[in-house]
Amino acid sequence: MKRSWTWIIPALLIATGIGLGLFAGPLDAQQKNVLVAKKVAAPPTLDGVMEDAWKSAPELEVTVRGGRNLPEGKTEVKLRSVYSGDTIYFLMQYKDATESLRRGPWVKQADGSWQKLKDPNDKGGDNNLYYEDKMAVIWNISSPAFEAKGCLSACHTGEGKPFGNKYTADAGERLDMWHWKGVRTGYTGQLDDQYTDNTRYDKEKTPNAGRKSDPKTGGGYADNVSDDKKGPKFALKGNKPAPPYWIVDSEKEALDDSKYKAGDEVPGIIVSAFTGDRGDVAVKWTYKDGVRTLEIARKLVTGSEFDVQFNDLKKQYAFGVAVFDNAQVRHAWHPGVLKLVFE
Repeated sequence: MKRSWTWIIPALLIATGIGLGLFAGPLDAQQKNVLVAKKVAAPPTLDGVMEDAWKSAPELEVTVRGGRNLPEGKTEVKLRSVYSGDTIYFLMQYKDATESLRRGPWVKQADGSWQKLKDPNDKGGDNNLYYEDKMAVIWNISSPAFEAKGCLSACHTGEGKPFGNKYTADAGERLDMWHWKGVRTGYTGQLDDQYTDNTRYDKEKTPNAGRKSDPKTGGGYADNVSDDKKGPKFALKGNKPAPPYWIVDSEKEALDDSKYKAGDEVPGIIVSAFTGDRGDVAVKWTYKDGVRTLEIARKLVTGSEFDVQFNDLKKQYAFGVAVFDNAQVRHAWHPGVLKLVFE
């Protein structure tokens, strides 16, 4: 989540409190970064709406910075948490002036061919024009460095990628990442449950470095592309043009080219719900008046080695937050260490 070395030094100062006048008291500074999960008798309804169940939970507001497309590169993220029975819930709200769902669709051309919309400035893995809104929460599982530095500890600039690579310092250290993707997982009602380990970047062998996905038994998303790579292979029900900008796998139809005129669009992605470990974080979201609201639910304890386990309600759990505004990698992020505690 670093930008360049000019970003790293200020971020380290923020993370450590140097030069920021935090000497009014370390405890006060820490409390500002603490999210309290309140115990409730009845859980909230997972519908992307902030109803009464949330109003008793204290709110934590943090600013995320450095993101492409956001005004001045930043937005404020408001967080709440409650738990009931064997499940913990999170409410997240932030301003985003534009809802971005037009992720790389195919467009029919005047000559009858198809062209996939691409960001002309994307030199590889850096689409900031025809992408999707995303959000990520990353939890520490077993990284001492994350406890002290948060996201800075696992994000590494350069190494052949815009915005760098993600990996932990040593073998056995893992982070749990919950990744909401407005198009690829938005319909399924799930976050993409992923993790980070210490795998270093290698362009040929390990291009994703330490970032990996939890195991799955089925489902997921795939590009909608014909065998000859010259156009879409499948269509929405009835061969209707987009929107929406995703095709549900169980409803896909073979593309009938005769149904489309020049300028019509076909989704570039096919989606279905994850089954297995990768699909155990539920979410519902809404977008209204420039504000995105997400309600997230997960079992306190999943038993997966790739997940953070909220099995000790007296413990503090370190985490970080990032917001992507129609950006593949250039996200806004909070440079400090946030902590979850249970009431």
